[in-house]
Amino acid sequence: MNGFFERVYNVVKDIPKGKVATYGQIAKMLNAPRYSQIVGYALHGNPDPKTIPCHRVVNRQGKISTSFAFGGKFSQKQLLEKEGVVFVDEETVDLKQCQWQPEILDVELKFE
Repeated sequence: MNGFFERVYNVVKDIPKGKVATYGQIAKMLNAPRYSQIVGYALHGNPDPKTIPCHRVVNRQGKISTSFAFGGKFSQKQLLEKEGVVFVDEETVDLKQCQWQPEILDVELKFE
């Protein structure tokens, strides 16, 4: 499982400021579409929050974590707002505007 966690961390490091990805999106990018909960588990144990921006990962509806591991419930929202992420309500990111859409080739090359 450690190898999978490392791959999760590498993808999350690539999410640019002002953008978010979903747990499921990351799982699909890693060719493990049923592993979205494992992605969440990996991020909950983030070994280096300064370089692995797990606050940029939300659920499939764009909702922030209700128990953000690094600072409490709304620290994730504060971090995202600081980066310019737009919210549609108190807990939901505007995925239409802020979801990261990486180039498929860039992602594939990274994991060859």
